[in-house]
Amino acid sequence: CPDITLRSTFIAGFPGETEAEFEYLLEFLREAQLDRVGCFAYSPVEGAAANALPGALPDEVRQERQARFMQVQAEMSRQRLKRFVKRTLDVLVDEVHGDDEGMMVRAVGRSFADAPEIDGRVLIRPHASLRVGEIVRVRITRADDHDLHGSVAR
Repeated sequence: CPDITLRSTFIAGFPGETEAEFEYLLEFLREAQLDRVGCFAYSPVEGAAANALPGALPDEVRQERQARFMQVQAEMSRQRLKRFVKRTLDVLVDEVHGDDEGMMVRAVGRSFADAPEIDGRVLIRPHASLRVGEIVRVRITRADDHDLHGSVAR
């Protein structure tokens, strides 16, 4: 299905995680081509069984692995988002920014593939009379690491 969106969340730096295991995770990330991915550095949580596991990693290692993971994911995301360039998508308008008279506005929305607050956005070029909650057809002109850019289709 070409328009399915696959997402997941990962932990970097779990107690006992080796560099080889982490590299294997990065290779999986490259091969799996997931659309939306989050990663957080492991941190001890009160009462968690993982706190007692051997091989706790220093905070610097956990943070560095999370950063490396997200760098790879940004590359994967950018490649995955390119499939939407030159397509027209239905976009739910979440935010509208304009001048005091509301003449020309820039809008931010999301497509079928975007969960609110955690995923990328669709940034819509200035256009008159866009409203929050409205669904508009947007012609996608470019993609970056996490967001799509476009203008209202005519």
